[in-house]
This record gives sequence, C-alpha cells and structure tokens, in this order.
Amino acid sequence: MSNPLSTDSLHKLLGIPLDTPLSIDEMCKRLKPALYPAPVLSIRLERFCNALINAMQSLDITVLSEKEASGNDGRFTQGTVIFAPGYFPDNLLAINRVATLYNNIIVGIYDEPAPITTNALPQQRLDAIVGRLARDMVHILIFVTDHSWTICTMNGGVVTFNTPYPSREQVFSTLVPKLTAQVVPPRAEDLDIEHGKLQTGTPEFEAVANDFLRCSALWSNNSSLLTHTSTAGLHYRSDFYKRIVARYLDQRSGMSYGFFARQLPVSVEPALCSGSNNPITDDHKQIQRVVEVRVQEKTFLVHVPDISVITTRSGCKKNSLDPKKDLVEIGLIQGKNRGRIYLKTPEGCLSDNSAKPSFDTLTILAHALGNALTASILMRIRPEAGFPLHLSRYGASITHWHDYPQSEQLPEGYFLHGQENPPVSCSTPQSAAYSLRGKIEALEKALENDTEYRGDVHVEPNHGTNIVGMLSLAETAELLNPLLLPAFIPEEY
Repeated sequence: MSNPLSTDSLHKLLGIPLDTPLSIDEMCKRLKPALYPAPVLSIRLERFCNALINAMQSLDITVLSEKEASGNDGRFTQGTVIFAPGYFPDNLLAINRVATLYNNIIVGIYDEPAPITTNALPQQRLDAIVGRLARDMVHILIFVTDHSWTICTMNGGVVTFNTPYPSREQVFSTLVPKLTAQVVPPRAEDLDIEHGKLQTGTPEFEAVANDFLRCSALWSNNSSLLTHTSTAGLHYRSDFYKRIVARYLDQRSGMSYGFFARQLPVSVEPALCSGSNNPITDDHKQIQRVVEVRVQEKTFLVHVPDISVITTRSGCKKNSLDPKKDLVEIGLIQGKNRGRIYLKTPEGCLSDNSAKPSFDTLTILAHALGNALTASILMRIRPEAGFPLHLSRYGASITHWHDYPQSEQLPEGYFLHGQENPPVSCSTPQSAAYSLRGKIEALEKALENDTEYRGDVHVEPNHGTNIVGMLSLAETAELLNPLLLPAFIPEEY
C-alpha cells in the first residue's frame, strides 16, 4: 500500500527529522560504515570482515578505512558506523574517538559464540548482552563461529544466521536497519518536564492506577516481560567508562524493557474528504492542526487533537508497580510548527532524577496519536463505529513487551501489521513512524474485511509487539498470560 502519511506530516506531527530513512533502500544510501580493526585479528574474523565488506559493496555501500573515516582531530566523523572487529585494549577503544555519544554506532565483532544459551530466559539473555555492551563500550554485538554469526542488540534482540559469512540478503534485510536506526533517549530540550504535576489523589487516577496494578500482577510470572537491568551490577573496564555508560543512559540507574500505557480519553472530529463541499478554512487550521491521511486511495483531512498518556516510568519494575511513584503522564500538545512533548512526574517527585522520559516516549505518543487519527477517519466512513466513542469515554491501552503472541491470542477486532518492516528498535524515530503509518494499514484491513475495528497489533521484527486498543491493560494481560513463548522469533515474524 502507499504511505498513508507523508514524511512532512510525520515531521510536523512528531518531530521526526525529514531525512530519517524509512525504507531499507534509503538506509543503504545513508549508511557510512568504516572498518576499525583491533591490532590483532584471527583468520576467521579477517574472512568474516572481508565477506561483510563484499556484501555491503554489492549494495553500493562503501566501507571506509579508519583514516578515511577520521577528521583532522583523529575522531571519527559524525554519522559513521564503526565496525570494530577483535579485542581492544582500553586506550584503543573506538568510543575514545567519537565526538559525542549519540552520533556514531559502534559494532563489536568477536571470534566466539554468543554469550547466551538456547535455554536462557529472556531476562538472562538481556542481562548478558547489556553486560557485554558495557564491558566493550559498543552498541551492537556480532559473534562469529565456524558455522554461524549472531547479532545482539541492547534491546535484547538476538538474530542468528546459520552461515559462516554474511550474505548480501542478510546484510540488507537485517543488519543495515540495525546500523541505521540508533537508540537515543529523549533530549531534555525536546520536551517540557513538569516535576510533581501529575495528581495522584484523584478518582480518575485511582481508576487508571487500578488497571495498571491488575495488569502488573498478571504479567508478574511471565518471563517474557523484561523488567530491569541495573547499571550498578555491570562490569566496567574502569570508572571512566562507567561514567560514559551513565551519560549515554541519561544518568539512569538501569534499563527496563517494555511498557504499559493508558491513553486518556480524547474526543475527535469526523475527518473530511479532500475536495468535499465543506473544506477546512484557514482560520480553523490556525486553531487546530490538520493533516492529510490516505486511506483506500482516498485523502482525508484530519483534525489533530492534543493527546495525553499515563505510562510506566523509565527504569521501574513493570511486574511490581507502585502507581504513585512508577506512573508518569506524557503528552503531545499541538503547536504552530509541530507538536510539543511534555512529561509530568507524580506529586512528591520533585527531583530532576525522579523520573526520566522513556526511551520509547516518541513511539508511545505515535500510537496514541494514531488512535486519534484512526478514530477520526472511522467517524467519517462508519459513523456507527464503536472505537471513536470508546476513545472519547475511556481512552485506549498500549502494551509493549519483547516477545510475540501466538496468532490465536490476538484479540477480536485487532489487526496485525508491521511484520514486513525493517527490524529496528522501538526507541527509534523509524519505530514511531512505522507505528503511526501501520495504524492506518490496520484500519484499511478492517475496512476491506468489513469488520469492526477495535485496535491493532504492531509486530516489530527482531524486537517485540505492541497491542493497542479498546481492551484495558488488565484485559490484555488476561488474554496473554500465562504464555509459553519461544525464545526466538517465530518464522512468521
């Protein structure tokens, strides 16, 4: 299907940079890799790197040498992806030669099996990966053996290819997206933080908190919910590198994975068909942003409302929540140029470090915004549809975890999308774009099947799942637990 939202609309709605590559072909064109080998390489790593370079060259990607990728100051130029095969002493680590922590991706490549076992629980797998990332100061790990190579990422994703060398297709479909979409926490200047402004003593908050608590209890015995990896227990080369990790993680005490969220009620107006006899006036555009959305080859003009979401704070234990400490409110307020994000921490949380914006902030807001756009279009196409009314009265729930439901567990009226997207992390601008565009794709499936639309299931390959819609958090948790999910991604995903 054609893209329902233009890149310009994604920029105006969510602040996604206009030059963000969303297709793998675009990613290949933007990729600027460089090879920075350790002083000594094994024969196996030499052969692997040669095959990797050949595969990239077949995609018209030029792999630069260390010298070609370095500026006059000896640092790697911003935007360079650094392949660092082998084992480095502290003074030669690639992290020492980047200008900032967020403008270069470093890929460690090692002549050894991945440090995880096939029967390891997801949390054990994640802890092992994050520990190695912190030890070697890299963002992505690649492990090479005689018969396979494995990619491990900081979200706990593990992809193993049963070939000794990377093929063109493996590099194109899996590795390139992981090298292009970097995981970066929200910057302080990109949102307004209001400490202590979330009122936790109201009946409305208590009702929402009760849903979170029931949801948390139902997920508590599910090993697929990755709860927390503490930075305190990691092994660092030195205090210097420990401080670098803390800076990269925005001074967080650890990393939690997955989230629960409740979009608060939002009323929307029926969308207008482009070219209708009731056009949106310029005066109205000044009051409320309007965006064009393509659905079933028709263009709709959709009013974009402000949205707000109660969600779990970054770093909390999702399976053991304290609502008055672990829930925050985030939202998107429509401005003159684009939406502005805010974060409200609970009453009594007045410290700058009391609650950090989730790495997934933009993706959460993309889901909530997509719900509003979908409801507006449904009101025009199917005035009797229940989703818009439910959104205005109760809001919607969003559940994200790093695994996948079986097909028979999908809620009735929820439509699957995302299986064919490039495998990026949920904390990237690409993920937010796929979430928003995919929502419209799910709506199209409901219209084509003449079925009630109640929500969507957004699969993120090599990563996890988002279930979004009319079910409460607790109802979604009841549907999905207990689960006996495979340790790795099923073939259909």
